[in-house]
Amino acid sequence: MVAILIKHNSHIIMTIMKKKNLFIGFILLGIAGVLNTSCVSQKKLVYFQGAEKVYADAQKITQQYEMRLKPADQITVKITTTDNPELLELFARDITMGTTSASQNYSQSGTLSNAYGFTVTNDGYVILPAVGRVYVDNMTCEDAARCIENQIKDLKLIKDPRVTVRLQNARVTVVGAVKTPKSVSLTSERNTVIDVLAQCGDLDVTSLRRNVKLFREVNGQRQMFVLDLTDVDVFNNPAFYVEQNDMIYVEPNRSLGVKSSAFYTFLSAGASILGLASSIVALVLSIKDSK
Repeated sequence: MVAILIKHNSHIIMTIMKKKNLFIGFILLGIAGVLNTSCVSQKKLVYFQGAEKVYADAQKITQQYEMRLKPADQITVKITTTDNPELLELFARDITMGTTSASQNYSQSGTLSNAYGFTVTNDGYVILPAVGRVYVDNMTCEDAARCIENQIKDLKLIKDPRVTVRLQNARVTVVGAVKTPKSVSLTSERNTVIDVLAQCGDLDVTSLRRNVKLFREVNGQRQMFVLDLTDVDVFNNPAFYVEQNDMIYVEPNRSLGVKSSAFYTFLSAGASILGLASSIVALVLSIKDSK
């Protein structure tokens, strides 16, 4: 606001400078320059620019959005059968060997199920009681369940096992210029960066929407992806769908940070006073010239 006022009175500032009141003139121009750095166009704030044109017709989703199991993931393995319920005791006997919890209950259909918690080992295996080591690294939960089912059948432990695998500890950490930085628990296997940022109260007004960084661990290496949320092409970014243990950093706009500082408050008040003073000085000089 103050910057606009000074800009509109630029002719007054130039008059002051011409009258050799250079000190006041340069101060006012400097203030205008600093305050203008805090101005942000709407183009830098609007998400998905160009969507009206690109999505005039439906577009196919091409990137992977199902999360895949990784070392150190905690998973729940639920086994259900219509066979003799005593067969499930095979899985309960070794409950202390690597499991974190267990539950057993009858369903209304007469089936019996056991649910256990396990941790994926560093080499990508889950160790199940009676079944042994099952390789699940980089598998979806559905693929891992089918793999466990097949191994149970191969060992002739249960004739018709039905296995369900669920990821327990999936989360994404968000820091930087968001309203509420925090770790976000993922409640489904399909989560976008927008879903996660919404859980944090959306981006702060001081954020750089064109430079959102996402860090991801892939095959023992850490990779960085940059997302421009103002560009509709962000939907095709390989990091648009998040994975467990991702970390998102939203960089703040330093020039906008000036606006929220105590220095800016002082500067705004000072600029208002100096703006008024410059108008008075210019008026006095004009009266002198007219005599």
